[in-house]
Amino acid sequence: MGRSRVQVNKAHKTRFASKSSRMAHRIPRTDKSRISKPDKNALKGARADRIQRRMMLRDQKRAILLKEKRAFSGLSSSPRIIVLCGLSSSVNLEMMEKDLFALLSGEESGAISATVASQTYKLRTTVLIAPYGDLVSCMELAKVADLIAFVVSVNSLDDGCESSLIDTFGRQCLSVFRSIGLPSTTVLIRDLPPGMREKQNAKKIAISCLGSELPEDCRFYPADTKEELHKFIWLFKEQHLSSPHWRNHRPYLMSQEVDLEVDNNMSGKCTLLLSGYLRGRNLSVNQLVHVSGAGDFQFDKIDVLKDPMPLNDRKYSNSMDSDNSNYIKIVHTLKPDTSEQEPLVVENIPDPLSGEQTWPTEEDMAEVDTDNKRRKLQRRRLPPGTSGYQAAWIVEDSDDDHSIGSVEESDGMALDEQKDSFLQESNHSDDEDAHNMGSFDEETETDTDMADDANLTREQIEAEIKKLKDASGIDEEFPDEVDTPVDIPAKKRFAKYRGLKSFRNSLWDPLESLPPEYARIFNFDKFTKTQNHVLAKALKVDQELPDGCVQIGSYVRLHIKDVPVDLASKLLHLSQKLPVIACGLFQHESKMSVLHFSIKRHESYDAPIKSKETFTFHVGFRQFIARPVFSSDNINSDKHKMERFLFPGRFSVASIYAPVCFPPMPLVMLKNQHEDAPAVAAVGSLRSVDPFRIILKKIILTGYPLRVSKKKATVRYMFHNPEDVRWFKPLELYSKCGRRGLIKDSVGTHGAMKCAFNGVIQQHDTVCMSLYKRAYPKWPEQLFPLR
Repeated sequence: MGRSRVQVNKAHKTRFASKSSRMAHRIPRTDKSRISKPDKNALKGARADRIQRRMMLRDQKRAILLKEKRAFSGLSSSPRIIVLCGLSSSVNLEMMEKDLFALLSGEESGAISATVASQTYKLRTTVLIAPYGDLVSCMELAKVADLIAFVVSVNSLDDGCESSLIDTFGRQCLSVFRSIGLPSTTVLIRDLPPGMREKQNAKKIAISCLGSELPEDCRFYPADTKEELHKFIWLFKEQHLSSPHWRNHRPYLMSQEVDLEVDNNMSGKCTLLLSGYLRGRNLSVNQLVHVSGAGDFQFDKIDVLKDPMPLNDRKYSNSMDSDNSNYIKIVHTLKPDTSEQEPLVVENIPDPLSGEQTWPTEEDMAEVDTDNKRRKLQRRRLPPGTSGYQAAWIVEDSDDDHSIGSVEESDGMALDEQKDSFLQESNHSDDEDAHNMGSFDEETETDTDMADDANLTREQIEAEIKKLKDASGIDEEFPDEVDTPVDIPAKKRFAKYRGLKSFRNSLWDPLESLPPEYARIFNFDKFTKTQNHVLAKALKVDQELPDGCVQIGSYVRLHIKDVPVDLASKLLHLSQKLPVIACGLFQHESKMSVLHFSIKRHESYDAPIKSKETFTFHVGFRQFIARPVFSSDNINSDKHKMERFLFPGRFSVASIYAPVCFPPMPLVMLKNQHEDAPAVAAVGSLRSVDPFRIILKKIILTGYPLRVSKKKATVRYMFHNPEDVRWFKPLELYSKCGRRGLIKDSVGTHGAMKCAFNGVIQQHDTVCMSLYKRAYPKWPEQLFPLR
């Protein structure tokens, strides 16, 4: 048979083959399925998986929203808190409260309790009045309010001035409320005229006057007749209420009743009893609790009581003082687990022997022997005729010729060779010199003590305020400039200061020469990581509700142990005017550290605000007393310049010793005034917790050219003796006109010096020298306001 004449084409070359075909022989047969083309059914399965995942996420979000709605607006939710706040003194808030209670309870008589359960509206409500003129009480009520109802009166528009609807105190309240975070708001307009057209015009005037001060979703309601209040209550029941972000992260309780039980086993201590509805989040009995203004404590136990205000027709009740038996019935009691309870640790206990020298080891002894041998090999210059015994008593770094004034002795402020930017600190052991330096260097503390003296008369207080205003004006016009004292050498007066070659790039050890207060505080290696871990742990407790936790919306009685009797008596007295607020604390939030706040001076405060003065800090639900130090915020540097005064119109950073708080948290800084109500000094928010943030106090020594010759000049009045000139000789000088120079030599005996600059110096110029030292806040004598 002949050959087949089937045409056989030449195969393609490998350079035209695909990469997958060229590598096919290297892939095992079992793995060849991985490089095959995807199947259409597989694509359809992936699309189905994506659709299923989206549906699952949507269902989870719907379930979370439904849970929140049931928790805040369901039948088992805690009563909604309405705070009535008058924006002017002409508003009658008592009459407004009476009308609301009459509508909710259906009775004309006054309500016995602030909480009422309305069967008509299927709503439980707590109505509170913010006392006009008491800013602190208004601020405390705004922290727990679900709805702030600003009440205005149209009668104040009779003079034709639209701004009369809100007075100075009303504007101050609005500013503080915005700083701490506004919940849902509404405006109730009273005393409207009877005519329809006049009523609409008055409402438009109120909206135009208050619209810019309030959020965009704020609604305006007329509130004169029963029908108008009925419309407001019905819309309030269906309204989705918003609350500040910081308040949703922690459990809190507004007290309905306050009582105390004296502990016979511990003298001076008692158990504080707070009864009320739990809000915010679930509360664990192992947590710490903060009582606003009183401090941090532990739980003895938590009683879960039967709801005294049930929202059903069979057990109708509109009073907290009802004779119903379920008012005192305890459902169950939770007691803390000693192995899991958070310890109440406030300060670190320093070890006094931590800095002591231990017994030398063999390696230390060997190192000492090596150093001794090396020193013996070194040749020393000895006076002629000195024996070996005499040479052993001569210190190597001593210098017998003190009259020559060598360069090593005179250059006491020489720059460190390893750290090119630091100046060596001089060590003075003379007690008298140290006392003089302390008296000069602590002028801020002495001024603060004078300002805090309660025995000052009105004339002395005004004189102190005038003195502070003059100092603030001088510091704003000539910042950081100080005068060199005539009677004390500058190297002793400014012994704690050092020069920096570059404020931005020079190194400064954050662990160097720390004050004794740093042995009492705590530091976190990674604060952000710790915060995320603590918040995740709290969220897990809120979702899983383990043993020892109370569910949100429950009516509970908190047994807070180890409370001083006098402190509990103060709280019991204050509870008659204002509810006591308690909030749960996260892990580590009772420990002391250094907190940094970004603050801005309030526009209503006109007195000077000086560093290290005593202020009351309202951080969320917590209150404590602190003495801050103010500083600037340098983004491109790890060093920050201290500010002696808090100037208006710009943000600064306030650093204080205080218990740890996890941001974000709002801040309101109050200044206690003599015989007056506390004033709002500044507002802001928590920035970070970092004990090693470097704050440097800067001073500028100034001198004036006496004789000028192009780039050279003789400068006087910067120093007053030649020793100071030689001590500060290594530092760089600069002038206010932009010249830079160095000290060449001392002239005469009165501190004049020859200087050389990088340009022509002017006769009217001012020569400056900058010195720095690290600044720290002051430890408060009293940590909490009520103690």
